[in-house]
Amino acid sequence: MKLGIIGGGAWGTALAQVASVGGRETLLWALESDVVEAVNSRHENPIFLAGVSLSPAIRATSDLTQLDGCDAWLVVTPAQHMRSILERASDCEKPLVLCAKGIEEKSGQLLHKVAKEACPGAQVAVLSGPTFAHEVAKGLPTAVTLAADDAALAEQLRDRIKQPTFRIYVSDDLAGAEIGGAVKNVLAIACGVVEGKGLGQNARAALIGRGFAEMTRFGLAFGAKRETLTGLSGLGDLVLTCSSTSSRNYSLGKGIGEGRSAAELLSDRKTVAEGAFTAPVLARLARERGIDMPIVEAVDALIAGHANVDEVLGGLLSRPSKSEAI
Repeated sequence: MKLGIIGGGAWGTALAQVASVGGRETLLWALESDVVEAVNSRHENPIFLAGVSLSPAIRATSDLTQLDGCDAWLVVTPAQHMRSILERASDCEKPLVLCAKGIEEKSGQLLHKVAKEACPGAQVAVLSGPTFAHEVAKGLPTAVTLAADDAALAEQLRDRIKQPTFRIYVSDDLAGAEIGGAVKNVLAIACGVVEGKGLGQNARAALIGRGFAEMTRFGLAFGAKRETLTGLSGLGDLVLTCSSTSSRNYSLGKGIGEGRSAAELLSDRKTVAEGAFTAPVLARLARERGIDMPIVEAVDALIAGHANVDEVLGGLLSRPSKSEAI
């Protein structure tokens, strides 16, 4: 099975590295011409994944039609651009493995539904879990969830992608795998704020615990399975992303906690902090369904500039006491 990777950022490049192990030909589509040149001529991606030597089996292109000959695609574009990229493709009627984490802002849809609308004949799977790109690219141990409606497809893709240091667990819960990845990005911004504000490790741990309760409430309301949310693509990814400045979302929150505005930080970033785009749609969907998500609401207010850090902290800490039950 020949794999094409759509998206030449850090995560797309790391997945190309995994897919090319053993000299297997892997085609990487990147929007940036300098990324294509660097991958093909120097076997590196200094813009998004500096310091990692890439396999010579990876070939890069900026021509999307060159991926038509691949048997399956790993789609690693930012969530808000996935629909437009897939609609540009001349032949996307093949298995699509969605590797971005987010919810489409305009439609409020999970990405597997977006992909099925853009490519009605495609089989869709979701790959998600605790994965810092630079660690994956260097071959450090990682475990992820691969979810698909078709068990045979999930197993076929697993067997093609997996490596001894890239362990894959299969699932049939696409919604759960996607919701965990989307919600944790927003919660990571909140944890970054805690770090930037100097509120301590106790506060961060409490926020992760109560944030996971919000993730669970939202996920169950949208058809996710509880065991998926407590697994790699939910709790596992939440713990990773909420504890390191290697996370773009955590770094964004840290900057906000240190007193910089979200607008300033987002205008200055080369890479995408998906949680900034997910927060408003997540908050909107929660309000429409009557799902209590105060941490998500607080992050949404910070990103939109409707409140400052002290105001949202005051609001969270003054909430009435309640049972811990989710």
